[in-house]
Amino acid sequence: MAPLVDIAALCYRYPEVDAMALDGVDLVIDGGLTIVAGPSGGGKSTLLRLLDGLVPHLYGGRIAGRAVVDGHDVLRTPSRKLATSVGFVFQDAERQAVHATVERDIAFGLENVGVAPSTMRGRVADIMEALGIAHLSGRTIATLSGGERQRVAVAGALVLRPRLLVLDEPFSQLDGEGARALLDLCAELTRRGTAVVVAEHRLDELLPAADALVTIAAGHLAGPAAPAMLAAALDTAPQVVRLSRLCDWTPPLLDAAQLRLPPATPGAPPLTAGRARSSEVAWSLDHVTAGHDSLLGDVTVAGYRGEVVAVMGGNGSGKTTLLRVIAGLITPRGGTVQRRDGRVAYLPQNPAALLHRQTVAAEIEWTLRSSPIGSDDSDHTDLVHALGIATIAGSDPRDLSSGQRQRGAIAAVVCGRPAIVLLDEPTRGMDGAARDGLAAAVHTLAAQGASVVVATHDSDLAATLADRVLVIDGGAVRDRGAPEDALSGIGPHATQLGRLFASPGPVTTEAVAALLAGAGARVSAAARG
Repeated sequence: MAPLVDIAALCYRYPEVDAMALDGVDLVIDGGLTIVAGPSGGGKSTLLRLLDGLVPHLYGGRIAGRAVVDGHDVLRTPSRKLATSVGFVFQDAERQAVHATVERDIAFGLENVGVAPSTMRGRVADIMEALGIAHLSGRTIATLSGGERQRVAVAGALVLRPRLLVLDEPFSQLDGEGARALLDLCAELTRRGTAVVVAEHRLDELLPAADALVTIAAGHLAGPAAPAMLAAALDTAPQVVRLSRLCDWTPPLLDAAQLRLPPATPGAPPLTAGRARSSEVAWSLDHVTAGHDSLLGDVTVAGYRGEVVAVMGGNGSGKTTLLRVIAGLITPRGGTVQRRDGRVAYLPQNPAALLHRQTVAAEIEWTLRSSPIGSDDSDHTDLVHALGIATIAGSDPRDLSSGQRQRGAIAAVVCGRPAIVLLDEPTRGMDGAARDGLAAAVHTLAAQGASVVVATHDSDLAATLADRVLVIDGGAVRDRGAPEDALSGIGPHATQLGRLFASPGPVTTEAVAALLAGAGARVSAAARG
């Protein structure tokens, strides 16, 4: 019996681009959960677009080789026919919505294949329940958070019950509950015979659950192979894989549950110390109520000059609303908001909303011209270097991958010494190098005196960046303190390694590696299960 996906000697380049997007790709998939990983711009999304015929039928370009999906020759089969076998969710879930309300949008594919209305309603309700979004019933798409929109887009693909489900960065904006629900559903789908292919940078939960791992960089593919065979080379690796590298464990661990720590290690004091916080208030909210249906209620909180604050919470909890209130983009229903003098730099969840000029460099120059510092300010060069903008500065933002576009948007927003920097899910689509660059850029901004607020579901990022963690729950904003307090233990926002320790405890790979090294010879025998 022929495999579900059979790709051989496949070469593809986009129109008016010299470099190959896919170069001699061979890939066979016949079921299970396959992860596609690799650097931004390396070819992940192109490979996924090939699976449902968007490459080459929508994007054009030149293609050669063999690509067969569910018995269909991709090069000769219209995308609309492949869509009956392949469910697809794009990186930019916001742009995938067709109808104004949640149920109608999820049902769109069913309408197109002529499913009876009575059957349609039941299938929509079932998939909403499975993905944990039944509470969104009756909502309009415009009122949803980015993570909620992402879950609705996934539901719209799954409701068609495809033989192959293809997901491009589906976990990038999901909270812990949403990510677990999606992962559980993927596992159930594979048990029922649906193959699932996921391109993703957030791999903490995915990697242990995967049947196979594929890596792709500069159009060249490695794998599929057992995840442990390729995990050590991942550019965006989970904490436990990075710990394995630091401790020279081969093959690397994929799951923190495999780590056995010495009895004296849990509950050890934090190994890191945050920067001393300035006493100068940069922004403050005093008894503020704001957002859809008073999403935030009676919030009193402040941020300080030179401080990095991570804001965490579930999808739809109010993280974006908080950032918009601080920025002055939402007028609160009650209470007062104060901000220090100076420019407020705001990065929305969807960077495409910001980028309108022909090149990334032009976007940066526009911000500098509008900055009170003026275009001769040289500080932005450090930020541009940290974010790796040099290689994409002359590119049209619309021609970039999601992660590259994100970096370009961040550079365009934060240059010119802003007083307050507000970043909403900034690591969306970012590979490991870009994440490291973001961390360096954020620390540079804080050192220059900016108050930085980062809304994120990424606990690893929060542990790396933040001096303080705020958690939004039930409309209230709670100060959970330093990352060692907020991101360790059994709480929902703990990092992969932080879950192994009582709170407070180490929450970064480097801190845990130092702790294990301090335990000496006892660790070599006891660390790995």
